[in-house]
Amino acid sequence: MMGALHAHPSPPLLAVENIQKAFPGVRALSGVAFEVRAGEVHALLGENGAGKSTLIKIISGVYQPDSGNILIDGRRTALSSPDAARRAGVATIYQELLLFPELTVAENIFLGHAPRAAGGRIDWRAMGAKANALLASLDIRDLAADQIVGTLSVGHRQRVEILRALSHDARVLIMDEPTAALTEADVARLFDIVRRLKARGVGIVYISHRMDEIFTIADRVTVLRDGSYVGSKVVADTSSGELVQMMVGRRIESLFPKITVPIGAPIMEARNIVRRPMTRRVSVTVRAGEIVGLAGLVGSGRSELAQTLFGVTPAESGDIRLTGRSVVIDSPETARAHGVAYVPEDRGSQGLIRAMSVLHNFSLAALDGLSRRGFIDRPAERRMAEDGVKRFSVKTNSVDEIAGRLSGGNQQKIVLGKWLANNPKLLILDEPTRGIDVGAKAEIYRLMGELAASGVAILMISSELPEVLGMSDRVLVMREGRIVAEFDRAHASAEAVGGAMMGDNSRVEVAA
Repeated sequence: MMGALHAHPSPPLLAVENIQKAFPGVRALSGVAFEVRAGEVHALLGENGAGKSTLIKIISGVYQPDSGNILIDGRRTALSSPDAARRAGVATIYQELLLFPELTVAENIFLGHAPRAAGGRIDWRAMGAKANALLASLDIRDLAADQIVGTLSVGHRQRVEILRALSHDARVLIMDEPTAALTEADVARLFDIVRRLKARGVGIVYISHRMDEIFTIADRVTVLRDGSYVGSKVVADTSSGELVQMMVGRRIESLFPKITVPIGAPIMEARNIVRRPMTRRVSVTVRAGEIVGLAGLVGSGRSELAQTLFGVTPAESGDIRLTGRSVVIDSPETARAHGVAYVPEDRGSQGLIRAMSVLHNFSLAALDGLSRRGFIDRPAERRMAEDGVKRFSVKTNSVDEIAGRLSGGNQQKIVLGKWLANNPKLLILDEPTRGIDVGAKAEIYRLMGELAASGVAILMISSELPEVLGMSDRVLVMREGRIVAEFDRAHASAEAVGGAMMGDNSRVEVAA
């Protein structure tokens, strides 16, 4: 296959040349080139803010480039609208799936171009048959044309989006972070569909932050940085280290800058914590300066445990001690008063108020300390936000900028900074780097190291095994609401931790 990619006399399905795009005050793309050939998966890599989304919106007809050319089959083409892009054979599947939950699978697939019978009426039987033919063409056997989309899993809804694109005879399929909300089984099935589409000659533009996916599914990869084209590589001829260096413009010697710090006395000791149905007699200790990684599959009860320890869903029984004293944490306010901070997994709805400014997001969790006789000390609030922006290297024009306009990595830094304004003793991080790019990840890891060095105890929940293994002093594995294994750093291998997560007890060596 790779040989076939090197020999390509026919023009690519889609190519962009020297694309420029500016918005008020921002040059989003400057001289970007990109192409996708028939039957290849071409990955698009770059940090948040590198220009990937802008390029995708130009290719899908949402934005018009200021200059440069778009070529379909070697011919210059104006993709003046999403409809024009669709007619040219370009379809985009966004992270937020754009389906109608109350309609059936077939109705969603053929919405706007349903087969018609005599007299112009919709031919329902023909629509069902065509939908079933599309399902069969991708060997999707556990989905029916007459199912209501609102009842389907995320993985199935994504398949409906792919089928809708194919119903328009899409020849170029753009997938934007397609695995972000999928289970491992759904990811495997998505990759199977991608391989079938490749074999059929469809060109796929694949955007992902996950390096392992790119090396599993992509043929070529193009890297953007700060709106500019950095380079393209054949995946078989590159490495994740080289791609990271291209993305961030500097060599990251180690993505996980783990520094060894003295580990002190226990900050939190939780014993036999119960909160039905997902927390079943769980015991956890985290010491000063220690990063404890909490690993487990989705649905193992990790986030529920974090919310119980923070008082969102208080424990029904069990004992929590903070710095040696028994405490009852019955609300987030109580947790905060005892020096506990929690950075939730869903920063969009739980951690950040996107419509508010950077300034007000930074000060939200520390208003008590900023208030004087019931009034907020505005100069102190601004100083705190500006210090936070500097300390966390938040890329923003000003602290008055709306937080929702920043990249995911910068939003995550604000959420972290907001809680650290209270100088917590214990920091609970739930998926601290989900959905952020590799450069921002490295900065979050560096901050975690600094906090641990200053004596903060950190409980980190993560679905990414390299992150758990790279950053943790100890690793706890959760399954079905219980801690099933514990490893010290020296014994925490991917095989051992992964085996415990999956329930393969033959590979579990619980460290003393």
